[in-house]
Amino acid sequence: QDCDYLINYDIHWNPVRIIQRFGRVDRIGSKNNCIQLVNFWPDMDLDEYINLKARVETRMKISVMTSTGDDDLINPEEKGDLEYRKQQLKKLQDEVVDIEEMSGGISIMDGYRIDRTILTSKDMQMILAGLRSLDSVSGSSYYSQLMEKIKAGSSSFISGRDSILIDLSSWYRDTLAPKIEKIESAIENRHLVSFKYYGPSSEGERTAEPYYLVFRWSSWYLWAWCRDREDYRLFKLNRMEGVEEKKEEFIGRNAPIPDLSNEKVFPGGISVKALFSPEWKWRLVEEFGHDSFQEMEDGRLLFSSSYMDKESLVTWLFTFGSKVEVLEPQEIRSLIIRNAEETLALYQNNSVSDI
Repeated sequence: QDCDYLINYDIHWNPVRIIQRFGRVDRIGSKNNCIQLVNFWPDMDLDEYINLKARVETRMKISVMTSTGDDDLINPEEKGDLEYRKQQLKKLQDEVVDIEEMSGGISIMDGYRIDRTILTSKDMQMILAGLRSLDSVSGSSYYSQLMEKIKAGSSSFISGRDSILIDLSSWYRDTLAPKIEKIESAIENRHLVSFKYYGPSSEGERTAEPYYLVFRWSSWYLWAWCRDREDYRLFKLNRMEGVEEKKEEFIGRNAPIPDLSNEKVFPGGISVKALFSPEWKWRLVEEFGHDSFQEMEDGRLLFSSSYMDKESLVTWLFTFGSKVEVLEPQEIRSLIIRNAEETLALYQNNSVSDI
């Protein structure tokens, strides 16, 4: 009863043996205020071969799962209290815990595992869905290889079939993928990027400090500090040509996350009312929602909404041809009449322009 320090030089594969040994010292009636236990584990190379530490810890967790948490002499972070029991019951309620492979986890690469008690099967399916979406626009095999690593280490863990498929590619995938790959590399290496940009009001060469690749409004954008404009800009990748990662490095700024809310980027301000033919109901529902119009007695649709700018509004209205009549504002009606007259005059010319 005088001992207060126990050293386990040899760790038995059955943790109950360790508990029994400790019980020989930690006994009722002991005069010692503190009883200490020290465990010696094999060196890393040997333990990698025999996997003793993982096996013993696993069996100790099995014991703890059916007890209060007080008996875990291997994992000092385990606490024997009511909160511990609550967490264990919650885990059993939310997950199917594989007792035989509790220490297996999800192996991604040598020496690295994700504890399966951290991520559920559904969590892993969502992670794979996200990686699959990035792979749809990637110009390399990085994401596909990463998915293979995760799948190889978690095949027995992931149950069910894929339920979400996200494809971020577009008609411009062949030209977008190389741009995305170069910009990703530039962001990671803190390198400047150069490109020619075609904007609504001007075009020209740009040099920028890249910070974020953004997918919004069905398109890809680059959020960067433009050295030519000396301000943050949102560049649309489809309008960028000759994208190159320069060797020149830059000192990263405290770049804000771009505010991409519709109200910020497309402030609107133009209230428009128009009558649409009922055959275009599907487009109004798709682009503005079912609440954007009212069905009139004659079947036509009274559309009411706001738009970002005059040019875009007129261009959008022309896609409906003669199946829409603008009621207000008068300025837009006048602009449509002028554009229609100019188009008519162009086509009334019998001669075809020489190319």
